Formats: sequence, structure tokens, C-alpha cells
Amino acid sequence: MSLHIVIGTKTYSSWSLRGWLAVAHTGLPFRETKLALDTEEFYREIEAFSPTKCVPALQDGDIQVWDSLAIIDYCAHLTPEKNWWPTGKAAYARARSICAEMHSGFMALRGAAPMNFRGSWKDLTLSEAVQRDVNRIDQIWQECREGFGQAGAFLFGEFGAADMMYAPVASRFRTYGIQLSPISQAYVDSILNHPLVLQWQEDAAMETQVVAQDEISANATQLG
Repeated sequence: MSLHIVIGTKTYSSWSLRGWLAVAHTGLPFRETKLALDTEEFYREIEAFSPTKCVPALQDGDIQVWDSLAIIDYCAHLTPEKNWWPTGKAAYARARSICAEMHSGFMALRGAAPMNFRGSWKDLTLSEAVQRDVNRIDQIWQECREGFGQAGAFLFGEFGAADMMYAPVASRFRTYGIQLSPISQAYVDSILNHPLVLQWQEDAAMETQVVAQDEISANATQLG
């Protein structure tokens, strides 16, 4: 069992979810180490696994891989027979582009609506910046499902790398009761009911750590 994924608290760590989904998707045996976010233990131990001192981090023997997108690509290299990226030129270009957009964008949504698998809010008003991010993601999902997703329930049909990148966003939309188009809502339902996401969710439900910076007020009425 040479694969070892180091992650943060499952309730909150969106980037950890992306990397963990990739490792689990390989079907290869692996072990995981979970470090409690925003604790002395985290900052003391993460340095041994990642030069950026961030999760997730993957070790494969003496090989280190850090950053979720790099972990996805490394896992695709390990198990090329699994579905990762669509094979058609147009679909591949779209998948790569939307993953890069996710990797570097949507800062308003990220800042206002942290991933929180144990939280639940509804009837929130979205700031203009957050709504703009939501609208763009809704557009991405609709275009992928309509243009490339006919062969299955996910963005490009079969579960793959793009779904790993957007799974934490789907969880945010459920947590904060954000309204989406019917096509995008159906996609949220599909990704949050994927067996690997359900496993992560079950693990998160058992956690007790509360990270204050990743919680919004129970009485909040607005995001952003």
C-alpha cells in the first residue's frame, strides 16, 4: 500500500475532497492521514508531507505530489484505464478549461460560502459577486451536461476529473440552499449521491471539530 493521501478535516477541506476522490477513484489500496485544520498539530505535521504546507498531499513511496489538480493527473497516470478526462478533442478542451477555471476562480463564492458538509442554511440573499459566480458555474454545468454529458449523469457522462473538481461546489450549493437551473440541480443530486462522495459525507458527519473561520452565523441572511 504505497499510496498515502494526507487531508484536512472532511467537513471543511474542499481541496482535500478533490484529491481524495482522485485517489479513491483509482481503485488502488491507499491509506489516509487526516490532520485537524487550523490546529498546532496540523502546522506541525503537514510540513513533512507538502512543501506548500497545504492539504491535500499524496505520497507514493518516495514520490510527493501536492495540489489537488496535480494529484488528479498523477492518479490518472497510475490508472489510465479508469475514466479521467473525456477523449473527444472538444470535450477534452472543455474539461481542462473548466477545471483550470475552478482551480483559479470563483473567489467570491469560496470566501462567502466555505464548504461545510455538516451545515445547512436556506433563504440566504447572495451578494452580486457571489451570484455572479453561481451563475457562471450554473452555465458551465448546463453547457457540459447538454453538450457532452449524454452518456451518463455527470459533466461528461461518466464520473471523471471534472466532477472531482466541482464536487465541493455542489456540496456548497446544497449547504447554503442556493437555487440552480433544473439541469444543474440534477447534476448536484448526481454528484452528491456518488458512492465516493457519500463515503466522504458519512465520515464528515462523524467529526466534531468546528473551524470557526469556515462557519457562517446560524442566523445569517446573506452570503457575501
